[in-house]
Amino acid sequence: MPVELSPGIPATLVIGYSTAIRINNDPERFPADPRAWQKNVPPDCPVLPMLEYRPNALRSGGQEHARYRKANVDSIDDIDLTDLPRQIEQIAIPQINTFCLDGQADLISQYAFPVTFAYLNAMVGCTPDIGERVAKGMALMFEVTDAGEGSAMFAGALAELVALKRVKPANDVTTRLLNHSAELNGEELVHQLVTDYGAGIEPLTNLIANTLLLMLTDERFFGHAALTTADALNEKLFDDSPLANFLITYPRQPILVDGVWLPANQPVVTSLAACNNDPAAVGDLNVTANRSHIAWGTGPHVCPAKNVAFQVAHCAIDQLLDHVPDVRVAKPLKWRPGPFHRSLTELPVVFSPSRNKF
Repeated sequence: MPVELSPGIPATLVIGYSTAIRINNDPERFPADPRAWQKNVPPDCPVLPMLEYRPNALRSGGQEHARYRKANVDSIDDIDLTDLPRQIEQIAIPQINTFCLDGQADLISQYAFPVTFAYLNAMVGCTPDIGERVAKGMALMFEVTDAGEGSAMFAGALAELVALKRVKPANDVTTRLLNHSAELNGEELVHQLVTDYGAGIEPLTNLIANTLLLMLTDERFFGHAALTTADALNEKLFDDSPLANFLITYPRQPILVDGVWLPANQPVVTSLAACNNDPAAVGDLNVTANRSHIAWGTGPHVCPAKNVAFQVAHCAIDQLLDHVPDVRVAKPLKWRPGPFHRSLTELPVVFSPSRNKF
């Protein structure tokens, strides 16, 4: 269906599951490189920083994509998933201690975001001060109100991180990218990290918060015979993806898909939310026990860190519910505006105050 990503920026939104699978698995006719499109886009376009070309796997194709993709996959595959529960516990408990005596909290600003942020910083070896600028810049890009300022802040902070790791290497994703056989230059290194943070901060925060909302309000997750945290995560990934619209491609030439002509070099955006709820594909499917959703993407640009992200969310949710078991949603909720994310403005909760910190 035709849409505008912002005033005067036309695109086509894919809302059918099978169509999304076909388009996103056909990089020859639907490449992810936006350079031909952005030649005619005003530099002050608010969505440009989210869509523009970057020398990384997300915004490239062919041999260029293969080179970037291998560097990313290799650097992420060396993450020790068996140690991840311990890492999240070390991050989550101090964060819970900042509000456990109060009897109330906002589980986004006081838990989901800081836990996600701290883990991503540890994963890439980022210092807190650099990470704060990364997070602020990323938020501005997703909101698309001050996206240009956010993009500059984001890239500048990551350039500092790369410079730091050249002199202080460690066992982290940034150092592994620096040492990879792909021999990435400084600009390329920055933009691989753009992908790591861009795919991490906002979507993972949203996944944790949205799953907590489900588990706190749906009686299927209460009691001894309740569904599990993994069930809740899979259901949210299926029917309420933390990135509602993404997987952007740019047809090389006009092409007819399902009776609709897609213009050349115009964004084709997959609605993950719509496709995962497509009646023709989903029907009566039990989404709590199914992995056929496309919340992680599909095709050559599928998220290389999906196993890491799932485990981080799982462990973060379990830590909170283990330490604050009687948490309840406190008041009506609002969703943030924006063309890409699916995010609450806040998740206010109340609970019995703890007598002591953990």
